[in-house]
Amino acid sequence: MSTNKDRTFDVVVVGGGPGGYVCAIRAAQLGLSVACVEKRGALGGTCLNVGCIPSKVLLQSSHHYRTAKEELAEHGVKVAGVELDLPAMMGRKDKVVADFTKGVEFLFKKNKVAYFKGAAALTGPNALKVSGEDGEAELTAKTVVIATGSVSAPLPGVAVDEKTVVSSTGALALPKVPKSMVVIGAGVIGLELGSVWARLGAEVTVVEFLGKILPPFDDEVSKQMQRILEKQGMSFKLAHKVTGVTAGKSGATVSVEPVKGGDALSLEADVVLVAIGRRPYTEGLGLEAAGVAVSEKGFIPVDAHGRTNVPSIYAIGDVAGGLMLAHKAEEEGVAVAETIAGQAGHVNHGIIPSVVYTHPEVASVGKTEQELKAEGTAYAVGKFPFIANSRAKANGDAPGFVKILADKRTDRVLGAHLIGPGAGELIAEVAVAMEFSASAEDIARTCHAHPSLSEAVKEAALDTAKRAIHI
Repeated sequence: MSTNKDRTFDVVVVGGGPGGYVCAIRAAQLGLSVACVEKRGALGGTCLNVGCIPSKVLLQSSHHYRTAKEELAEHGVKVAGVELDLPAMMGRKDKVVADFTKGVEFLFKKNKVAYFKGAAALTGPNALKVSGEDGEAELTAKTVVIATGSVSAPLPGVAVDEKTVVSSTGALALPKVPKSMVVIGAGVIGLELGSVWARLGAEVTVVEFLGKILPPFDDEVSKQMQRILEKQGMSFKLAHKVTGVTAGKSGATVSVEPVKGGDALSLEADVVLVAIGRRPYTEGLGLEAAGVAVSEKGFIPVDAHGRTNVPSIYAIGDVAGGLMLAHKAEEEGVAVAETIAGQAGHVNHGIIPSVVYTHPEVASVGKTEQELKAEGTAYAVGKFPFIANSRAKANGDAPGFVKILADKRTDRVLGAHLIGPGAGELIAEVAVAMEFSASAEDIARTCHAHPSLSEAVKEAALDTAKRAIHI
């Protein structure tokens, strides 16, 4: 619990994840007195503690392992006797997480944000009770920001024990590499964590209710990424639903059947990962006591400025709906802090990039082709394969492509979809271009360094007018 004796603040942020801690720091920078309440005992939320960061650590480490085993010889580097030290890999992950959580605490001290370790419950529009290891505290706030994030969505009838049947949290801390793993859900979390364990030696089967992996992404991206992952050893059962999971002493049996009818089958696995999505976390927040409305699906509805139906209470990040992404929560946190301080907070929700940190990476921003077709928008497509990019070819890392969609009439960039090396970094160029309403020609006429992966973006922009040079 904070040692701050003052219990009255301009802003109290409930939740110390990416949205919450960023909101608290920005509000403090703007001269407001700020407190942040977090019950986990460590700042950074799901993202930092059991989500984005530890998963990226394991993705990077497992990629190094697979590269050493299977790819270095092609570069003239002979490595013998490559062995996996899983405890060391997990230890590095834990250290990275610990360093970051301490870093956020340092930023709170630097910006004079009071930090309360405990669970917060609203007792009114401007009042909260915090219960933690150090007792209880009553806080008063001119404005409250709810940033409590989300938790793994349960699969009805399936019990998660975090040992044999695990959520993403358990999948980040397995004590040994399973011989086999069934992943329920072919979204970002399922594919990323499935990739980690597949690289380390597990036989991974992914079951997805819908007919494609990465359902929200561009159809062409989903199809090609499935082929790439299959070459890496992962297998898929699409348009199949899970009807039951029976856990035993040495593994589990997953019962599945085709969505459109057909013979049921059973899949045996040492570990089953349930990754069917996430749901907003509002448990015990006292929303009713404060009069805060909640949707049927558990989200807190907000207006364009992040304000709930109660004027003194805002909500940001996963709990407020929309894309459940850390960077989206951060942007909303900054915007809400600036709005509270009397400035003009801004988030362009139409230009929030999404990234899948598999190898190769997948990245997307703006509209997909299927969305543009459904809207009836006339568009031009520009594509460029990484196999024709000199840097990707030199690196020996050339799967995938860049696809840019531009308005047929105005040439304004409407979306971009990438599979390839560094896609999560390359997407930023297109996001900036879209934020400034740039045309495909604007990107095409901007000089890009040679040789660089970014030249693939330029070539795709050129290709919207069929002017690409290297294909």
